[in-house]
Amino acid sequence: MGLASAKLLIDEGAHVVITGRNHQKLEDAAAELNSDSILPIAGDVANMDHLDSLAQKIGEKYGKLDILFANAGTGFFKPFLEITEADFNRLTNINFKGVFFTIQKMVSLMEEGGSIIINASWTQFRGIIPSTLYSSTKAAVSNLAQTIAGELAPKGIRVNAINPGYVNTAQFNEELIGREEAEKRKNQVALNRFGEAEEIAKTVAFLASSDASYINGEDILVDGGLVNVISS
Repeated sequence: MGLASAKLLIDEGAHVVITGRNHQKLEDAAAELNSDSILPIAGDVANMDHLDSLAQKIGEKYGKLDILFANAGTGFFKPFLEITEADFNRLTNINFKGVFFTIQKMVSLMEEGGSIIINASWTQFRGIIPSTLYSSTKAAVSNLAQTIAGELAPKGIRVNAINPGYVNTAQFNEELIGREEAEKRKNQVALNRFGEAEEIAKTVAFLASSDASYINGEDILVDGGLVNVISS
């Protein structure tokens, strides 16, 4: 979803910075995008020094930041009673702490008209076993979008969250989970299909644009009718 969003924003004329912990994946992504408008910067969103360095490099290169897509996240699923403190720290460090401080560190680079989009998840709307920890972190960043939308509104910066449903990505896709499981999940979706990363990217680009200038503090489902529509 992050790669698709970067590609679309570049196609629409933006200069884009991508960041991540895995140097090779970062370089591969930059090579796939194949543009002079892409700047890969390696770093861990859970590491404050890395975030400070990221903000400094963006400031030195571009002077400001217009759009922030807080997309970093990871997930694993264990029964509630089996979750350890190490599990808790691992997930919250990336999914909540990382998103929280990424935004905090980058806001100083943003001006009036800026847009922040947080990638949450449809799972926060359901009590799904065994996604207690993952869903909780996504609910946390969803609420974060709502609360800081109010704090940053006087600066003219909008903040919204998106909640993708089943989306084909490298980490999760129909082929990976198998045909039987994929069909089962598609049957839960009103549109009877998985989404594509490009569809999430279009939502990100819309929220980043002036076309969404009066959308702020929203929690937007991009799920094909998974949560709010009962498929017959």
